[in-house]
Amino acid sequence: MRGIPAAPTARQLLPPFTAEHEELRESVRRFVLTELKPYAEQWEEDRWFPDEVFTKLASVGYLGLKYPTQYGGQGGDMLHDAVLIQELSQAGSGGLAAGIGAHIGIATPPIHTFGTEDQKQRYLAPAIAGEKIAALAITEPDAGSDVASIRTSAKKVDGGWLVNGSKMFITNGVRAHYFVTAVKTSSEGGHAGLSFLIIENGEGVTTSKIEKLGWHASDTALIAFDDVFVPDENLLGERDKGFYLIMANFQWERLVMALGAVAAMERLFEQTLRYAQERSAFGRPIAHFQVTRHKFAEMATTIEGGRALTYHALRLHHLGMDCLPEVTMAKLATQRAAFDLADECLQIHGGAGYMVEYGIERAARDLRLGPIGGGTDEIMREILAKVLAL
Repeated sequence: MRGIPAAPTARQLLPPFTAEHEELRESVRRFVLTELKPYAEQWEEDRWFPDEVFTKLASVGYLGLKYPTQYGGQGGDMLHDAVLIQELSQAGSGGLAAGIGAHIGIATPPIHTFGTEDQKQRYLAPAIAGEKIAALAITEPDAGSDVASIRTSAKKVDGGWLVNGSKMFITNGVRAHYFVTAVKTSSEGGHAGLSFLIIENGEGVTTSKIEKLGWHASDTALIAFDDVFVPDENLLGERDKGFYLIMANFQWERLVMALGAVAAMERLFEQTLRYAQERSAFGRPIAHFQVTRHKFAEMATTIEGGRALTYHALRLHHLGMDCLPEVTMAKLATQRAAFDLADECLQIHGGAGYMVEYGIERAARDLRLGPIGGGTDEIMREILAKVLAL
């Protein structure tokens, strides 16, 4: 037909990614497809992936892509990390991606940004080397996005702090060697009096694994602190200024979730398209039925919209610009969309999609966390409403 190309043209590089990032993408994908994906199903059944995964990632430099070489990193930036986050989706295990992502994306960045040189040597460098696994501990049984309600307390004593309280829904919470932990260091109400301590997993720390709908390969924990002594030198950032650390970390965490959701949608789309082209009904591939073609058209539009918004927010964040609205929109636009797309892909697969074999049901379960974790959809809407002065 006139005006309609016979075949789609090759995709061009999409800013902010460059040819260098695409070369990295090819390397990361090969690693994921050979070193992670073949074992993902077993790790899902085991409800655990081995700590050696971090060692393998470290051996090829993937745990320190954005960190300085002086700490064992590769000297790159957040865009290199973004490539890794996207490609982890190829393993087909949300729990695996979450465990790795929590280590590199939300637990170690505060140490790099706010830590002392001593803290970076003791905690960041071993994390980059895969020798220590990190977890971020903010959420509590009664405090999620409402960080002003955090109750875990740190009482000042000679030489340090005594920590008491509990944390909930902590990714890597069982396996972690240390926790970057939000605590109350004063009796002031609201956001005042929040600080961060680096707490090692040892005496006085009890972790309990929590079973959940998805992310089966990752360990999500309830953590209890009972008179845990933390030395003065493990105060991260300024005392009573922890709220600013939380806010600084939230933007990248939410961008990571948006990047992961877009990548997951792309993978599911491609897998489902192959299935629809191969599966026949009433004498022809189901991909040839108009109802199915229209589903793919809608899904392709959803993916492209999510990618455009996410990449826009990523560009702004990379440039150091204020991008609270854009990051919030990217997370809000991609998380529910990814779950709904997974459900549509399951529907196209029919009975096969409901079975474990194709991994579609796992994707649907894994992606259901998106509208909840890192700030619920409702919280995202509230943030945007405030930005709009409503």
